[in-house]
Amino acid sequence: MRFLLRRLAGTAVVVLLLSIGVFCLLYVAPGSIQQTLLGTRPATPDTIAAIQARYHLNDPVAVQYLRWLGGVLTGDLGTSIRTGAPVADMLGQRLPLTLALVGYGTLLAALAGLPLGVLGALRRGRIADRLVVTAGVVGLSAPPFAVGLLLLVVFALWLGWFPVYGTGGLWHLTLPAAALAAGAVGMLVRFSRAALVRELEQDYVVFARARGLGGPLVLYYAARNSLVPVLTATGLVVTGMLAGTVLVEVTFALPGMGSLLVDSVTFKDVPVVQALALLLTLLIAGVNLLVDVGYSLVDPRVRL
Repeated sequence: MRFLLRRLAGTAVVVLLLSIGVFCLLYVAPGSIQQTLLGTRPATPDTIAAIQARYHLNDPVAVQYLRWLGGVLTGDLGTSIRTGAPVADMLGQRLPLTLALVGYGTLLAALAGLPLGVLGALRRGRIADRLVVTAGVVGLSAPPFAVGLLLLVVFALWLGWFPVYGTGGLWHLTLPAAALAAGAVGMLVRFSRAALVRELEQDYVVFARARGLGGPLVLYYAARNSLVPVLTATGLVVTGMLAGTVLVEVTFALPGMGSLLVDSVTFKDVPVVQALALLLTLLIAGVNLLVDVGYSLVDPRVRL
């Protein structure tokens, strides 16, 4: 419990600092809220004054930040400048799709990366191991949006096996999830292979084999002790996918948080960008906290 409280306190500090950074960056960025609202229409001094009064633009930056932070603590994320809708409702509509995409991508990456990593460790130095390592390097080197475009051309346009864009179920999310999982597979392959190779060289494995234990049982012991770095890689995969959804959702025209972030930054919709940055920070911090807790579950020695 003390460990969880310390981590939660550290997470709160990180979220606070990042929220200040995002707020300040948006404040100094080119453009302004009144320019976004007025567009190319002529602006009178009265109109500009009304906009500044409506959004408290004449207040000091610190006052504006504290007002926004107070609203967040009470559950009020503000109103979108671009659409006029409550920001909380907009996030509530977009968040399930993004979480489903990240979860699906993580599942595909784990189903492909972990078995390949085990295969490479068991066939170390052989042709199968070299092929696995090569595939991992290729996966790590491929940007998700480039993989997404390739998957669209081959499996959606040429073969017609998958829909080109939009939502509608698991089938619509397969290509976007595969684009996200491509790089994640390479990371899981490298981490799982290196961890298992290191464990297979430990003395307890040699002793277990000398006692006559079967290969599957020895592999089980070694695989269990190699789970800590695998959990680390999984946490990096999930957090990386949360960031990678920005380009993938735009590529596949998915109405998730990534595409909402791009539109909000383009139109300088400050309340939406701030809320999205805060939400992504909380999600990433939550994933890191779960990984830390997972360490002590898979390896009791970590509790010391």
